[in-house]
Amino acid sequence: MGSFPPGSFHFLVGLCMIDVSTAQQLVLQHASYHPATRVWFGLDCLGCTLAEDILASSDSPPFDKSMMDGYAVRSADGASRLRVSAMIPAGGNAKQELQANEAIRIFTGAPVPIGADAVVKQEEVTREGDDIALSLPVRPGQNILRRGSDMKTGDVVLSQGTRITPAVLGLLATLGCAEVPVVRKPTVAVLATGSELVGIEQQPLGSQIRNSNGPMLAGLAMSNGAEVVREGLVPDDPVQLRAAIEAGSTANVLILSGGVSVGDFDHVPGVLKELGLETHFHQVKMKPGKPVLFGTLGGTLVFGLPGNPLSAFVCFQLFVRPALEAMLGKQPVTQPTPCPLTVDCRSRHDRPTYAPARLHPHGVEPLPWQGSSTIRALVEANALQVLPEGEFSAKAGERVPVLPLD
Repeated sequence: MGSFPPGSFHFLVGLCMIDVSTAQQLVLQHASYHPATRVWFGLDCLGCTLAEDILASSDSPPFDKSMMDGYAVRSADGASRLRVSAMIPAGGNAKQELQANEAIRIFTGAPVPIGADAVVKQEEVTREGDDIALSLPVRPGQNILRRGSDMKTGDVVLSQGTRITPAVLGLLATLGCAEVPVVRKPTVAVLATGSELVGIEQQPLGSQIRNSNGPMLAGLAMSNGAEVVREGLVPDDPVQLRAAIEAGSTANVLILSGGVSVGDFDHVPGVLKELGLETHFHQVKMKPGKPVLFGTLGGTLVFGLPGNPLSAFVCFQLFVRPALEAMLGKQPVTQPTPCPLTVDCRSRHDRPTYAPARLHPHGVEPLPWQGSSTIRALVEANALQVLPEGEFSAKAGERVPVLPLD
């Protein structure tokens, strides 16, 4: 078999350009579910993903409790004046059964005494010594939170795959979940490549630009449940690039941005090939982000994203995010959802295009963007509108495919 001239690797892979759906399937075939572990309850749980369903170990609330400061009464009494016979504070116990024509002073969170079926707010009574006068009719069950109304013993209250937010942390505390079953966070290394890039603290000179992809991609990885263990900036130098990739490939996922196309200074594919990368695709029929590369280096998933910020962002959402979700035991969302346009929309593209958009309660609004190098449009975007190849025209109210990002 004859040899190929320099640069033919890029050309040959380019002949095998695939569609987005096929590329996503290839990514998910190699994104393995991470093993579960148990960690002690605490702030370290935040951002982790539950590895199993969490069941309620008891009813909540564990007793009928008052939702207001006021008076526990019997609605059947129908009396306008009642004698106050006792008091129950929050955390206290109902020591006696409520008798006919009596009321018991009660506070928010306190258990409702036996015999009472309603709580009258203190603002709705007049206190006169040991008696109260009612100003409004009493309805059975008013201002009482019934036992088990929030959750009952054995209920699945948190599903496997749920990400632990502050609210989830509070619920775990309520359940007394001292050891929390979680999926280990995938580790991610992010390398931004390009000799034109400088750090945020530097003043760009000449044609230099600040590195925005590195922080953006690291933030996207963290916001999708990963742990970023390395973030670097690498010039267009094969030697330095090789060393950085070798260090970054100790993570579960390595994300590179820039240097993945076919230019003279696009060293990423060649260096990865030298290191033994098994390339699963390089070039996808999409816009922006056509040069995107995916492969495996040992047990590491390697994503080579284009250097333009919008391209890098879109490729992360379409390929890296589903991989992280699969590793965390979640069901990746890759299929767009039909959504009505809020305005008329026209476009013409030579490939299927993923454009920044804003989802509102009443529909989706396309956002203006000036090519793949723009980053400002991403600040407002919470979705990607999928525009078809060729001429496209749709009126406000017509449904178009949209991929939500939140």
